[in-house]
Amino acid sequence: MLPPIPPGWNTLLAPVLCQPWYRDLATFVDGERRGHVVLPAPEQTFRALELTGPEHARVLILGQDPYPTPGHAHGLAFSVPSGVRPPASLRNIFIELQTDLGVPAPATGCLEPWARQGVLLLNTVLTVRAGASNSHAGRGWERLTDAVIRVLAGKQTRVVFVLWGAQAQRKAALVDGGRHAILTAPHPSPLSAHRGFFGSRPFSRINAELVAGGQAPIDWSLDTAGPADVIL
Repeated sequence: MLPPIPPGWNTLLAPVLCQPWYRDLATFVDGERRGHVVLPAPEQTFRALELTGPEHARVLILGQDPYPTPGHAHGLAFSVPSGVRPPASLRNIFIELQTDLGVPAPATGCLEPWARQGVLLLNTVLTVRAGASNSHAGRGWERLTDAVIRVLAGKQTRVVFVLWGAQAQRKAALVDGGRHAILTAPHPSPLSAHRGFFGSRPFSRINAELVAGGQAPIDWSLDTAGPADVIL
C-alpha cells in the first residue's frame, strides 16, 4: 500500500482517496516495487506534502516526475538530497536564482529550506521506475496531484503558482488567476532553459506577488560554500 497522506492534507483529500482509481494506483505502485527499483523510497513518496502543509503553502513550484537516477529523488520536485550533485535542471534553477537575486551558488541541492517556508515542491507524478522517466505517468498520480492543486486554488489567501514548461502550464486551468498569481516560463531543463527560462526572474516575481498579497517574502538562500566546495 501507499504510505498515509500527511496530516492536514489527508482530510482535504479524503474525497479522492476513497476512489477506486486510488486503490488501483496503490496496487500498481506495489507491483512495481516488487519487480523493480522505484523512486523515491516509500517513506519519501509524500515528503513534499509532509514538509509543506496546506495551511502553510503559499507557493507551488510544479515539477513532472521524480528523478529516475537512484539516490537523486527524495520526494521534492527539482530537489536532491544534501551531498548529491544537482542535475542539470536544478543547476539552471540555481543559475537563474543567482542572476535574479544575487544568491550565491549553494553548497547543496536540497531545497527543504524552501519547503519549510511554504513552497510546495510538487511533482505531478510522485513515483518512477529507476532509469525510466515518466514510467508511472498516466496511472493515477495526476488525479491526486490535481486535487492538491485544487486545494491550494481554493485558499482565500494568495498562492503563487509557478508553472515551468507546457505540461505544468496546462494546470493553470485549475486555478483562478484573479485570486491567485500564476507565473509561467519554459522548463529549466537544458533543452528549453535558453528559450526563456533564463531571464524570467521567477524568484523576485514570486516575492513581489507574496508581498502584494500581504505576506512575507521567501528567503531563497540555501547553504553556501566557498569556490572550492561548490558542487555545481
